Amino acid sequence: MQQDSNCPNAGGGCGFASGSQGIEKLSGNDYSRIKNVIAVMSGKGGVGKSSVTSLLACEFKKKGHAVGVLDADITGPSLPRMFGVRGMAANNGQVLFPLSSASGIKVMSLNLLTENEDDPVIWRGPVIAGAVKQFWTDVAWGDLDYLFVDLPPGTGDVPLTVMQSLPLNGVVIVSSPQDLAVMIVSKAIKMAQMMDTPILGLVENMSGVICPRCGERFELFGPAQGPEISEKFQIPFIGSLPLDPQLSRLCDQGKVEEYDSDLFTELIPEKSVQ
Repeated sequence: MQQDSNCPNAGGGCGFASGSQGIEKLSGNDYSRIKNVIAVMSGKGGVGKSSVTSLLACEFKKKGHAVGVLDADITGPSLPRMFGVRGMAANNGQVLFPLSSASGIKVMSLNLLTENEDDPVIWRGPVIAGAVKQFWTDVAWGDLDYLFVDLPPGTGDVPLTVMQSLPLNGVVIVSSPQDLAVMIVSKAIKMAQMMDTPILGLVENMSGVICPRCGERFELFGPAQGPEISEKFQIPFIGSLPLDPQLSRLCDQGKVEEYDSDLFTELIPEKSVQ
């Protein structure tokens, strides 16, 4: 997309045209001390961003890091259900307090602010983006080594707000083998590059399924394309996740922390001893 030469902000003042330049990062609050912020994104819906976000959080937690997850998918929040977190987030009149999962992962989602988890959120884009900002500025996250942000699909208000306003250390891109998904996910990769947001790597989800009886692998959505996409855009390839009924079952039961995965081992630094 070409920048309009007649744009009054041409030459560096336009946040879209020049990444996050000119956009001031949001300040936190006295109740939050967060060392690293990582977003999980994909231009395509239905590729399993929330599953990947959950697995990332769980694996980092198992390695001894203090972890939180911010559910930025305001109109389609699912993280509380996956972590088995229920109830209303408390507040002290100044900040909201996230709920904790069984293993101690802190969770904040709009579903923790509504009476029923299936109540719809019928808000316009700017209001949704404002809610995501408040999840950063008005939530008492405490001491966290890593905060993972589960983004909604697309390259609109919320991903733009997160990339411009939150102090991101990087993003993890989620794709799946279908050609259509690859085409749309490419838009998310290009957005991150335009916004000067480091891409930590690509995860290809739903990459085949293994028969539990014979062990044969079936490519339900076509052959894997993750390594090819990573090479095309010169970004790291983290690995592939097959379709796994056990993961789906644990997520439905609110027990995602019981799932074993070593996919993100190379991303996880050793926990420093204070």
